[in-house]
Amino acid sequence: MAPVAAVTPMPPSPRHDMLIRHRRTMGEEDNVENQQFPYYPQTQGQPNTQNQSNTQNQPNTQNQPPASTALPPLQAPVGQRKTNRGLLKFLLLGLITFGIYDIVVMTESTNTVNLIADRYDGKKTMHYCLMFFLVGWITAGIAWFVWWHRISNRIGDELERRGHARNLSASDYWLWNVLGSLIIIGPFIYMYKFLHAMNELAEDYNQRG
Repeated sequence: MAPVAAVTPMPPSPRHDMLIRHRRTMGEEDNVENQQFPYYPQTQGQPNTQNQSNTQNQPNTQNQPPASTALPPLQAPVGQRKTNRGLLKFLLLGLITFGIYDIVVMTESTNTVNLIADRYDGKKTMHYCLMFFLVGWITAGIAWFVWWHRISNRIGDELERRGHARNLSASDYWLWNVLGSLIIIGPFIYMYKFLHAMNELAEDYNQRG
């Protein structure tokens, strides 16, 4: 058997070497692109715009003054009450109408006092017509002393509560209407004070409720 001749490998051509180097280079670039790099947060040198926007949107409560403890507003007035009471008109129209005008004025004044003061003092003044036509006659006039005493004090208390001067009180009734009747002019002075106190109270109610 004849001996096999040894095969001598051929040296690679220059073109083959360039193709191999090109493939190796492309493979290294793919590996670099496929690598996962860790996430690094923003450095201190870079401005954090997200926190700045949140800070701008939040209200600055440090420099704001404390909430005021103002009193709650008064209720709106239920209609406008009369403020044109006067002593001269009370006397003259009372004479012309045989006392009917006086009954109307006192009835309206009683209703006004109950409307304004009832929600604060919880009291109720008896209707003037009920006093005039029934209770006053049954008690032989004694109930009138109690009625005038209470309504005078009630008007004065409500004026004082609203920040006005106490221009009417029960002492005014006893001093001018009772004892003052000895000098004749006393009841007129009391009625003048009563009507003007009612005007002041109704005017304040019309404005503030």
